[in-house]
Amino acid sequence: MSERRRNDGRADGDLEGSVEGEAAASRFVERFAAQLVEAGMARMPARVFAALLCSERGDLTSAELGGRLKISPAAVSGAVRYLAQVNMVSREREPGSRRERYRVQGDQWYSALTERDAMLRSWQATLREGVNHFGLETPQGRRINETLEFFQFLENELGSLMERWAAHRARRIGRS
Repeated sequence: MSERRRNDGRADGDLEGSVEGEAAASRFVERFAAQLVEAGMARMPARVFAALLCSERGDLTSAELGGRLKISPAAVSGAVRYLAQVNMVSREREPGSRRERYRVQGDQWYSALTERDAMLRSWQATLREGVNHFGLETPQGRRINETLEFFQFLENELGSLMERWAAHRARRIGRS
């Protein structure tokens, strides 16, 4: 399918900086953020993440985020703090400036899920203690053990899945 060109030489989808482009980006941000909220993410971090994801370079300053999302510097700060804690964005200091840029990487989901391995192992250790304390002959021991087995299964499958993703990504990048 050929790409239709506009009078200014840009492709139809290349609208960044135009009124239509800003409106389309805003619709994307709000729609994807709403889906992230439905999945359990807080609203402001979801909006900030979506705005970073659809920015041309994948990074914005606090002032740029505030302007695009029409939110206060405090709201940006809280959202970025949360996103950095869960490894979904990184902070980068602009050379020669006190200003920081917040960046989303292409592999943020991979990184965030990889970081969850340590958490899963920690949960499993605590769940084992619960099983040992209550015993498998009790209802609570059986429930705790079921949760433990689920997290063990998830850890094994997630490891295999992440290896397959890394191989897939390497093949895809090799084709580019």
